[in-house]
Amino acid sequence: MPNQNQEQPYSTVILPTGLRVLTVPLHDTKAVTVLVLTKVGSRYETKRINGISHFVEHLMFKGTTKRPNTLAISKLLDGVGAEYNAFTSKDHTGYYVKINSEHLDLALDVVSDMLNNSKFDPQEIDRERGVIIEEINMYQDNPLMYLEDVFENTLYSGSTLGRLIAGPRKNIENINRKDILDFVKAHYFPHNMLVTVSGRFDETKIQKQIKSYFGQTSTKRTPSRYKEFIYRGTKPKLGLEPKDTEQAQVGIGFPAVSYFSKQISAFVILCTILGGNMSSRLFIQIRERRGLAYAIRCSPTVYQDTGNLFIQAGVAKERTEEAITAILEELKKIADKGITSIELARAKEFIKGKLILELEDSDSIGVWLAKQWLLTNKIDTPSAKLTKIQAVTKDQVNQLAKKLFKPSKLNLAVIGPIKDKKKLVRLINKR
Repeated sequence: MPNQNQEQPYSTVILPTGLRVLTVPLHDTKAVTVLVLTKVGSRYETKRINGISHFVEHLMFKGTTKRPNTLAISKLLDGVGAEYNAFTSKDHTGYYVKINSEHLDLALDVVSDMLNNSKFDPQEIDRERGVIIEEINMYQDNPLMYLEDVFENTLYSGSTLGRLIAGPRKNIENINRKDILDFVKAHYFPHNMLVTVSGRFDETKIQKQIKSYFGQTSTKRTPSRYKEFIYRGTKPKLGLEPKDTEQAQVGIGFPAVSYFSKQISAFVILCTILGGNMSSRLFIQIRERRGLAYAIRCSPTVYQDTGNLFIQAGVAKERTEEAITAILEELKKIADKGITSIELARAKEFIKGKLILELEDSDSIGVWLAKQWLLTNKIDTPSAKLTKIQAVTKDQVNQLAKKLFKPSKLNLAVIGPIKDKKKLVRLINKR
């Protein structure tokens, strides 16, 4: 199914096994990226094995029947200067190798070998427990990195979306090899996976190459479903992590739209105007005019069934309440009075320029297109996305702001030396 839009050509094929294959030729590069996405992440886990998606991701690099250990894999890829890694999110897991296009077969071979033939050696499993626990410690010791987890735990309380991607330490200590093998069998199969090759490759040979590595027969299985999230909060919520620091990390947010919402383009624009750059409302008001924070941002997060708008700022501990009040005032102002035509035009141009810069190389464009197909079953090219952004009106952004910024849906997360929790509760309840 070739895309007819020559601005960003790509082809999609579904193999008889159910595996989706996306190829994206880029002629102005000598690199190629092999990426495999699996539709599984922390929201698909039970409470007892929360963290197992991320655990499995680590273990895929620890040896296969063909390459018995980590060194055997890394020596091959390091020997040709490749970049390789993996990532786990709440709704998908990815593995990639970016390599000189002369070595495309090596990348296909290594990635397919890891995904199909990993040994999950008991000694490696036990060794990796310590690595992951230290990774958890690293995040939890860094309020800047950990705040969004505290926020989403508050917003999505009671849902698998509220759990940590890496899981709690106790789970990592107790997950066993059978848990891992059962989880891989349940989620790592062709119908639940997508292979992407983006960059320089021979377009007459690529499908045959992919099939030779990923075209194995497979018993058809039904992909697991997650439980859809419905926000039922009727009053503001607070998530507080006391920590003896000089600065408080403050997160303010609201439930928002999903991948499938018609308002998603307006949502991106709203976040950009609020805190997407150094000329945004929050940056000017909170940092430049009041000196309350060094950095402040507003970011959109979307899932298949929901999403959230998240504002994060690091503030002096003695000015925490002042900063929260100032941010909430800006949200009320944009909900009551709306945005200007100039702000709308500037946000559209910013998004356009940012997208062009973000999609300059083979790994970025591959992830960007593949994630769309995996999670929404459709693909928009960059120009199609920008066409939707350009079509957004001022009224649409204003209506969305009114809809989102309701005091009853406010979620506040704070990490810092807060001694009086009741003050924060009173602060958000009086809005």
